Amino acid sequence: MKKIILVLLLIGLGISATAEEKMITTSDGVDLYVKIEGKGKPCLYIHGGPGSGSFWFEEFFGDFMEEHFTMIYLDQRGVGRSGSPKNGDYSLERMSLDFEEIRQELGYDSWLSIGHSFAGILQMGYFENYPKAQDGMMMINCTLFLEDSFCSSWGPKASEFLGETYVGCEKDSLSLMERISKLGDQLREKDLFWKMAYVEKENQAIMDATYQGFPNWNYDLGNNVFNFEEYWNKYLSATSDIDIPVLFFHGTKDWMVGPEHYKKVEFPNVLFWQYEGGHIPFQENREDLKKAILSYKTKYNFSI
Repeated sequence: MKKIILVLLLIGLGISATAEEKMITTSDGVDLYVKIEGKGKPCLYIHGGPGSGSFWFEEFFGDFMEEHFTMIYLDQRGVGRSGSPKNGDYSLERMSLDFEEIRQELGYDSWLSIGHSFAGILQMGYFENYPKAQDGMMMINCTLFLEDSFCSSWGPKASEFLGETYVGCEKDSLSLMERISKLGDQLREKDLFWKMAYVEKENQAIMDATYQGFPNWNYDLGNNVFNFEEYWNKYLSATSDIDIPVLFFHGTKDWMVGPEHYKKVEFPNVLFWQYEGGHIPFQENREDLKKAILSYKTKYNFSI
């Protein structure tokens, strides 16, 4: 009896009594891990990486999000607790269809999305393929053009941390992916990679430790996604045609995407929010991110 009364009380207060975890099978036979928790307007978390999974965001920022939204945490195909496609289809069109099939399976007429980093490209592709599915997008340190983020910030800053000067993308003797790989390896060898995303070194170790509970983490997406040309498209140029409300949250020390990247974004209905911090605000800059999301929610009346 006490348990029933507690559940009824939680429902009366608008608080989710339990989380729901499930596997949703896509139309091409891929089992996707999905977790639903919280209250309020449904909001799909689209993780970056590519391949970082949804657990990071849930672990460090889920408590806040679930107070204000019904959160849908998804490990994308080829990532984390989800399966991989037998035909190797990681195209942006197929990824968008995954999001749409999950929305339909869960019975939502529409929803919000919140994305981090590489997820900006996924959000743009999703809108391009299903323009009525998202009522709004929250973009947290998102890139909308990979080449711009690398050439303007990633390459030069990584080289600076290594004590070198980057010659620039146009003069580089290596391809973009070869240069990214080489710089990444050098940063890791010298224990400097953390500087690209974090302000405090210990936070990377804390973040990395979250993976320890998942010994069979699926890395297939990250190993294959850049073989698809559409992920290299310049989605910055499409922002002026998207009129749904957008929160564009960007950091002054986010070297992964670039602190100047936001200046090339032209959403007509946008709330820009700059903060003093790096690439992982849901861990290092929680209060700034909370204020931005609450302002966005209030400004565009996303209460229900």
